[in-house]
Amino acid sequence: MLKSRLHVVVLVALLLAGAARSPAQTVAAREDQGKLIAVLKSNDASRKDKADACRQLAIIGTTDAIAPLAALLADEELSHMARYALEPLPGPAVDQVFRDALGRLQGKPLVGVIGSIGVRRDAKAVEPLKAMLMKHDAGGEVTGAIVRALGSIGNPAAADVLKTALDHAPSDGQLALYEGAFRCAERLAAEGRRDEAIGLYDALRELDAPHQVRAGALRGAILARGRNGLSLLREYLKSDDYILFSAAVQTAQEMPGRRVTQALTADLNEMPADHRIVIIKTLSLRGDRRAPPVLFAAAKSGPAPVRVAAIEAVAEMGQASAVGVLVELIDDSDRGVSLAAKEALGALPLKEADAAVTAMFKTGQADKQVTALGLMGRRRMTGSVPTLLRAARAGNADVRPGVIKMVGELGGPDQVASLLELLSGLERPEDLAAAEQALAAVCTKSDDPQSHSAALIRALNRGKSAQKTVLVRVLGSVSGPEALKAVRAAVDSDDADVRMAAIRALGTWKTADAAPLLLTLAKETGDQNEKTLFLRRYLAMAGRRDLPAGQRLSMCRQVADMVRRDDERRMLLAALGNIDLPEAMTLIVGYLDSGTRQEAVMAALRVAQDLLKRRDASKYAAKLIEPLEKVTQADTNEALNKRARALLRQARNRAGN
Repeated sequence: MLKSRLHVVVLVALLLAGAARSPAQTVAAREDQGKLIAVLKSNDASRKDKADACRQLAIIGTTDAIAPLAALLADEELSHMARYALEPLPGPAVDQVFRDALGRLQGKPLVGVIGSIGVRRDAKAVEPLKAMLMKHDAGGEVTGAIVRALGSIGNPAAADVLKTALDHAPSDGQLALYEGAFRCAERLAAEGRRDEAIGLYDALRELDAPHQVRAGALRGAILARGRNGLSLLREYLKSDDYILFSAAVQTAQEMPGRRVTQALTADLNEMPADHRIVIIKTLSLRGDRRAPPVLFAAAKSGPAPVRVAAIEAVAEMGQASAVGVLVELIDDSDRGVSLAAKEALGALPLKEADAAVTAMFKTGQADKQVTALGLMGRRRMTGSVPTLLRAARAGNADVRPGVIKMVGELGGPDQVASLLELLSGLERPEDLAAAEQALAAVCTKSDDPQSHSAALIRALNRGKSAQKTVLVRVLGSVSGPEALKAVRAAVDSDDADVRMAAIRALGTWKTADAAPLLLTLAKETGDQNEKTLFLRRYLAMAGRRDLPAGQRLSMCRQVADMVRRDDERRMLLAALGNIDLPEAMTLIVGYLDSGTRQEAVMAALRVAQDLLKRRDASKYAAKLIEPLEKVTQADTNEALNKRARALLRQARNRAGN
């Protein structure tokens, strides 16, 4: 059925394309028809000239052009262009020309003429086409063209021929015959000849044919019957043949009305599970307001796959009456059903669903509140933030961390003050971690996160140890000069947790203005562990590629004299390896004789490789030669030596050595 429709669509598209003028095509004047006909008759005219003449005659041609064009129908090269010109010409004379050609043409010209007969829907051609078809000696290509043409003609006489042919078609010609029969039946139905269309559809569905043929025929037979098709629909809704059952159900999507819904649902509970699922999906697609009660019942009992399908259908229909059912099913003992109900409630774009989720949260029951929180996030229920804040202050302690996190997810900058107030009374680690996450989230949603620094610093100054640790970390995510000053002060705190939080916040600072502080702290501390930590954070910042290479190189130079241990050297070399400047190589090769020789070689190779890939590599190549020579002399593994030698050759070539 689909193939038949596609053929018709393609044929119509080709006809429209042929009839349309190309923007670059010049249309001949009416009085030029004689010249064009002369070109067709000329023995000296080229094939292109004659083809061009046919194109023009398709637009301006009259009955005078019929005979010259007809003379070209037997020409293998020009037959299709002659038909192109003849098909749009009005009058029975053209039809007569095509009919006369049936008896004298063969091969592709004959197939083309038969196709043109179908395009023009020549009713008088049915008998000669029938005669050719019944001889059974025309060959598969011609036979296919005949049955398609009969389908396009689409009158009762053509239908009779096709019905007769269905009982006698050879196996290699059946698909073309099915296509022709479908074309004919569709044409008859479109023109109001229901009885003839029904007869053809019934003949097709009774065949031992491929499933798509039987399914398409059943659809046509049901729809062609109009209101009377309901009894045929009911019959096949009870069919054990899944293909025909599915075809009947899908056809119901095209049939409006209460009686169709009743037919679909009448025996639903007695059907196999897979049949029920197909009907349930169809009920949602039909959008019949009478369907929800049936879907609700199916969602509450029966095999789990059927229940899940019913829940999904309920969600697709999007009716407020479904909300209560879905809330009830969230508590179902079957996990799949429960999850489907949650998904469906989360997807319903209704204020009633929001209200149901809020009511679920207000029950105070921990399990229901956890479910409600997930739904609030899924539904983006920003209006629930006041309710969440109240629950965070005085609600279930087990649920509090999730509640606070949801405030951060749904809330915005307006909630900073409320969260700071809430933070002041929190003590449990899980609550504090949730508050930190929420505060950082709402602050960074602001157009100017640094504008919240003052409020955070005030809270920091009056907070207890646990709260200060949280606030220092939040200030680190907000960043900015005021926040940096406050975090720097926290480094001097007597509280080890606050001090460590401040050090880590400085190490992950968003801007490079924290680097001088880290360097100063590394120089001033007498604790080796703290020094290593400051250096690690400082060098991590020096390795950030979002900073200018020159700035990062300067940072590495400032700290180079401070590194003493191999782990510190490795950090420095890692930062230098990300700086694509020749000066970085000078620093790197100074570590070729240390315990970090291999790390130095790898850093040097990375810098050299990055520089030599650049379009202006020749500008740097000479400066790389001496460092790379030193690298090749370092005692490392053969793989690194091989890479170093290759880069050295490349540098020399780029430098012109």
